[in-house]
Amino acid sequence: MKVRATDFLEFDKSAGVYRVSPEQAVRDDVEKHYWKHVGLTILKDWRLYLMLVPMLFVFICWRYLPMYELLSCFKVQDDVIPVAQQNFAGFSYFKRLLVGGDSLSTDFWRALRNTFILSFYGLCFGFPIPIILALFFNEIRSNAARSVFQVLTYLPKFMSTVVMTSLVTMLVKQGSSISGMGIINQALVGLGLITQETGNAGLLNNPAFFRAIYQISGIWETAGYDSIVFFAAIIAISPTSYEAAQIDGADKWAQMRYVVLPSILSTIVIMLINRIGSLLNIGYEKVLLLYKTETYVTADVVSTFAYRNQSAAGIGLASASEMMNNVIGMILVIGANTIARKATNTSLY
Repeated sequence: MKVRATDFLEFDKSAGVYRVSPEQAVRDDVEKHYWKHVGLTILKDWRLYLMLVPMLFVFICWRYLPMYELLSCFKVQDDVIPVAQQNFAGFSYFKRLLVGGDSLSTDFWRALRNTFILSFYGLCFGFPIPIILALFFNEIRSNAARSVFQVLTYLPKFMSTVVMTSLVTMLVKQGSSISGMGIINQALVGLGLITQETGNAGLLNNPAFFRAIYQISGIWETAGYDSIVFFAAIIAISPTSYEAAQIDGADKWAQMRYVVLPSILSTIVIMLINRIGSLLNIGYEKVLLLYKTETYVTADVVSTFAYRNQSAAGIGLASASEMMNNVIGMILVIGANTIARKATNTSLY
């Protein structure tokens, strides 16, 4: 499409010449003094921009500067020579991890599979629980009772990972007798769900129970805290929507289904996209404190794999494994965002 001068000018019949239209004059003035307006805006709200400085500092130091170390995925490692001056190694680290054919490649694929399985189970079982909790909190009419229940569900989130994993270890610890094993072991043995030999050996020493312990402890730790976003979206619903539903004869369950859930659908979609984006980003701290050599087959994830092999196999392989994990996560969040935008017209971007 060609741009002509007459698109920006108006013909003045009295003078017989073309002049700039008032609207175009305003646009030209705005463009000419754009940075002046930006500077005035910053000076006017300088307190707000000053509050951004710590956040920008943290973001640059912990998000952008560490990207320099990504070069170690493609460089021949040498502890003496700086990373930027090392020889280019290409994709040799990635090839060894993917098609190396050795024990390291086998362990990486096992760790990647365990990472995906743990994250997928967390998405299936852990994501709906905060929504259900928020719905239940909304139905509690006593503000005092609701506050007590909310605080009780929020508390596990504020415990350190070490304390939380220590509690889990005590609850499922091994013992030479019924009285010596953990409370959960005793309950499962009493219900006949596991044998006494399994309880005596300890559930954390059994690969078959690690994923269940990890997911249940994760739900207990984060479900209450994650429900804050959904509860905030629920209390923002207009009371007139409930009144209209009651006039139509809707009971509590019908109000949840036809009023509450559709009203918070956009929040659910956004949180789901964020959850999918971090699907493969399992923090190594909790796994590292819970798993044992006997449970590597179901407990070892990419983060712990990189942590264990960075000294033996080198930082390059460890960085390559983490980078592959993050690239897959990026692809997942882009795909989830695209599907959500086409299905619900709600997306991150």
